[in-house]
Amino acid sequence: MKVKKVLKNIISTFITQIVTILCGFIIPATIIRAYGSNVNGLVTSITQFLAYITLLESGIGPVVKAALYKPIANKNKQEIANILRSTEKFFRTIAYIFIAYIIVLCVAFPAMMQGQFSATFTLSLVIIISISTVAEYYFGMTYKLFLQAEQKTYIVSNIQTITTAMNAGLILILIKFGANIQVVKAVSAMVFVLRPILQNLYVKKKYDINLKDAESGYKLKQKWDGLAQHIASVVHNNTDVAILTIFCDIKEVSIYSVYSLVIKAIENLMKSLISGIDDFCGDLLAKNEKKQLNRFFEAYELGYFSIITIIFSCTLLLILPFISVYTQGVTDVSYYRPVFAYIIVLAEFMYIIRLPYVNITYAAGHFKETRLGAWIEAGTNIIISVILVSKFGIDGVAVGTLIAMTIRAIEFMYHSSKYILERKVWYTIKRLVIVVIEVLLVIGVSGLLPHINITNYFTWALQGIITAVIATIIVLGINVLVYKNDVKDLINILKNKFLKKSQIKEME
Repeated sequence: MKVKKVLKNIISTFITQIVTILCGFIIPATIIRAYGSNVNGLVTSITQFLAYITLLESGIGPVVKAALYKPIANKNKQEIANILRSTEKFFRTIAYIFIAYIIVLCVAFPAMMQGQFSATFTLSLVIIISISTVAEYYFGMTYKLFLQAEQKTYIVSNIQTITTAMNAGLILILIKFGANIQVVKAVSAMVFVLRPILQNLYVKKKYDINLKDAESGYKLKQKWDGLAQHIASVVHNNTDVAILTIFCDIKEVSIYSVYSLVIKAIENLMKSLISGIDDFCGDLLAKNEKKQLNRFFEAYELGYFSIITIIFSCTLLLILPFISVYTQGVTDVSYYRPVFAYIIVLAEFMYIIRLPYVNITYAAGHFKETRLGAWIEAGTNIIISVILVSKFGIDGVAVGTLIAMTIRAIEFMYHSSKYILERKVWYTIKRLVIVVIEVLLVIGVSGLLPHINITNYFTWALQGIITAVIATIIVLGINVLVYKNDVKDLINILKNKFLKKSQIKEME
């Protein structure tokens, strides 16, 4: 696979995330103002509880892609058909189980929301919001994974971009004309059902793969080892909201969801920068090209760390002013929570910084080797959050997330450095130390300069530009001085000359 294809995937995914971020900020704010924080909190809770069904996915996504890399590289259609057929059966089973899970939620959620919403109101939202998730597992997940393993993530991204923009436009129109929340969510669900349908049509048109030719009884390896990895991911994305729903007022969920808009926007943006990297690394590992893999990863690691340091330095300094502007005029609850803001940003930083190491670990198929850490992460997050939530509320939940994310980040950095990249762990530690120094310098320099009085999005954007310029100068300046060779390799990657030059050097 060429680096050009990696860049194409990254760019398309980046565009998708920009569209998703913009729509993600506009829609909740509109819902809060149209229906109130209570309704926004309810919608968020239902969405997160429905997401727990993805535990049944058993982490099979990374396992499927890891299994597909070699047969795709060898153009082994029989093996590809075997894997996809086995995957399709698995996801269709999940869809049936999901229907049973929805029935449970239809009973449990109205009971939990008793006194805040009518049973009919809550029940209707549970059913409506679940529609698109059923469609995704029943129709689309198998071919989505195939396209990603085939290094055609840009197809999935383009479909997502179109449906996300369409969904946002329809929601704004419906709210403007006074539609109730059930109608709004029903239309939204119908739009997202288009995603799996379009993915299926594309694969069936472009690829000569007949699942009927698959061998009966074929089973994927490491399926249960992937379960632990996926549980940790689901806990990261959903546990905080679940605990707040059970132990706190539903308005606290709305507060969490607003801060989560910022955090998840950054998370998705950073994920777009590693889109296709696991597939590229998987391709190199399948071909046993370890020297090229190491040189590529070290250069890419530098670029990723540089961007993440700039973005999270800015986030620490700008998140509270943004929340103040975003929730201006909302009076039913205070959204200004500085302690929670800083803790949750740090927790997300620890999650995001580990992603390149997670991807290369999964690309190498090391699910069994890292499953214990996944169980520890999930257990730590739940136990600490439940213990602290009664005394510290939303802040306690954030602390649990931060501790769990830190433990897991350390494990992935250690494992990938020692067992896949086969380099000294000190190399990664050095990168982290420099990141900490850069963040502290950005905060310190920004604190010495005069600040703009932020009262609207325009003044916030001006302050954001100033902060971003300071962060960029500091981070790039230090990295150019410390990592000269990696900077050269990174430039070659961006110019699409990396593979050619690295191959020439190996020949020499």
